[in-house]
Amino acid sequence: MRRLLAILLPGLLLLTACGGSEAPPAPEPTSQSAGETAKLDSVKLTENGDKKAPGVDFTKPLDVKEPTVKVVTEGGGERVKANQIADISIVAFNGTDGSTLEDTFPNDPEPLELNDELKGSSPVIYNAFVGAKIGSHLALAVPGQAAAEGTAAKPTQLLIVKVLAAKDAPPVLDKPEGDAVTPPAGLPTVKENDKGVPEISVTGVKAPTALVSQDLITGKGQALKETDTITVNYVGVALATGKVFDSSFESGKKATFPLTGVIKGWTQGLAGKTVGSRVLLVVPKDLAYGDQGQGDAKGDLVFVVDILGVK
Repeated sequence: MRRLLAILLPGLLLLTACGGSEAPPAPEPTSQSAGETAKLDSVKLTENGDKKAPGVDFTKPLDVKEPTVKVVTEGGGERVKANQIADISIVAFNGTDGSTLEDTFPNDPEPLELNDELKGSSPVIYNAFVGAKIGSHLALAVPGQAAAEGTAAKPTQLLIVKVLAAKDAPPVLDKPEGDAVTPPAGLPTVKENDKGVPEISVTGVKAPTALVSQDLITGKGQALKETDTITVNYVGVALATGKVFDSSFESGKKATFPLTGVIKGWTQGLAGKTVGSRVLLVVPKDLAYGDQGQGDAKGDLVFVVDILGVK
């Protein structure tokens, strides 16, 4: 999703801001067009399978003043439903000269979660994908941006998005579920307080010479890959002080993020672990924030991570 968002973000923001350009809501599950759809009538595609971008021809220059989206070829599969995760690939073009800006087709598909959050923040995107048939190609035209001080003008972008598959979003657990594990001696100890929040004691624990990733509960769900986006609860303490520097339990909100976007100790220590697990991580500083640290997260760090979901 990160590569997709890097391309789509300016357009997504515009699609959100320009809610007045939406088509009137139609009963789900019908994909909805929006914007200056007549300007996409010239878009012609040549199908090249799922791992190669389609051949794309369109009248140039393409210039739209409002975000525009429509289905340009309809697939033969089932319709995508609300709250599913759509697997998509995209190819993006400069609307002025037709040059390719990005192509994700050779890579793994990007997941797009069609949840209430997307529906509220970008209804045009949500309404276009919910109801689209598997195998469909959608065209999204993103308005260009005028030049600003220190920033060159940007032309309209044309994105062709293929819907490859859709699946129901896996449930997110409220707490870890699985088999309890007795950790070896010498590691930080973990006990739950009366609110069910894990508390970490580092008394007598030596500095790690390597990353420690120890199950406290082994879940029975899906194993994580380094490229996954996960939902967790966690608490972290500095090994030197035992002081809590971060905790999703305190905020009362589960955290969701890609494993590629966290410290190396998390990426390496959680890959291969299963949903439902509670994992103790003892992270050397070189796999955390280094000598400089980040706020109170300095030196070697200790985390307890409850893996509650993956997508």
